[in-house]
Amino acid sequence: MNTFGHQFTLTTFGESHGAAIGGVVDGMPAGIDIDLDFIQSELNRRRPGQSAITTSRNEADRVELLSGVFEGKSTGCPIGFIVRNTNQHSQDYENMRCLYRPSHADYTYQTKYGIRDHRGGGRSSARITISRCVAGALAKLALRKYGISIQAYTSQVGDIALDRDYHRYDLSLTEQNAVRCPDPEKADEMERLILQVKEEGDTIGGVVTCVVRGCPPGVGEPEFGKLHAQLGAAMLSINAVKGFEYGEGFEGVRFRGSEQNDVFVNDHGRITTHTNHSGGIQGGISNGQDIYFRVAFKPVATILQQQQTVDLEGNATTLKARGRHDPCVLPRAVPVVEAMAAITILDQILSMKS
Repeated sequence: MNTFGHQFTLTTFGESHGAAIGGVVDGMPAGIDIDLDFIQSELNRRRPGQSAITTSRNEADRVELLSGVFEGKSTGCPIGFIVRNTNQHSQDYENMRCLYRPSHADYTYQTKYGIRDHRGGGRSSARITISRCVAGALAKLALRKYGISIQAYTSQVGDIALDRDYHRYDLSLTEQNAVRCPDPEKADEMERLILQVKEEGDTIGGVVTCVVRGCPPGVGEPEFGKLHAQLGAAMLSINAVKGFEYGEGFEGVRFRGSEQNDVFVNDHGRITTHTNHSGGIQGGISNGQDIYFRVAFKPVATILQQQQTVDLEGNATTLKARGRHDPCVLPRAVPVVEAMAAITILDQILSMKS
């Protein structure tokens, strides 16, 4: 399962400490202007070494498009791409070769395949999300002609949280701080908390909120192809994700139906809803309102503290990780969430037309 999508598909390859990360995008509509600077800017939002609250791994993450583009436009043929790894410190992982890191994929990969790449987690590394950001950027370019925009932001780090109503914030401020939070005061609090946790050799999790604007009604399928199910599958496939909710989500269970129902109104000949507790999706199909959802990320599993574990033979031992790691994945996860949302929405729109 290295391929995602139905009509617009992404197949990824590569490992954290291999020669390159790459992928093939198939189903890209022909004639789309391919803005390479935009694609690179999306990768830059994900790249390591951005600030004191991210990993210090220094990678330029320059994307190379290998096919599917002619004279600046997509041809409709598969778009192959690679991003070369240039700053691996594989020796930092040598003490992890013969043991299982707590809460990592080491044990499960070894059990499934009988072999694993211990260097940075190999295929299970979050570095693999590079391919998703390239494909997501291509999907965003294609979605422009539909008037669809996607904006994600950090809405919670630890117990520091924004109000759940995204309307209360100017989302254009998201990129103006290292945390990618649209509330400058909360962003400062979050950054201080992340730096404190980093100093302690620990990690912390949080929540990314995403808003999709301009999605027309009718996107999604009934029963097993529900739009929110597709979005949920996309988000839960991202490294470190532990939860997904859309609309009011779990918070909505505290209210009654009379408080939660989105009443239909006629707005100058256009049917719409007075509220949007449903998160823009009803019966698994978009209703034309903003689609909004929240994605929970666990604390990064690699901590710079001594932990108990076992070796490959099951003998008790201890591990103190070395290397360069994120104390909090949230700031770099924001563009990944947007990318997977863009891929999913475009895939569903193209499926309607097939």
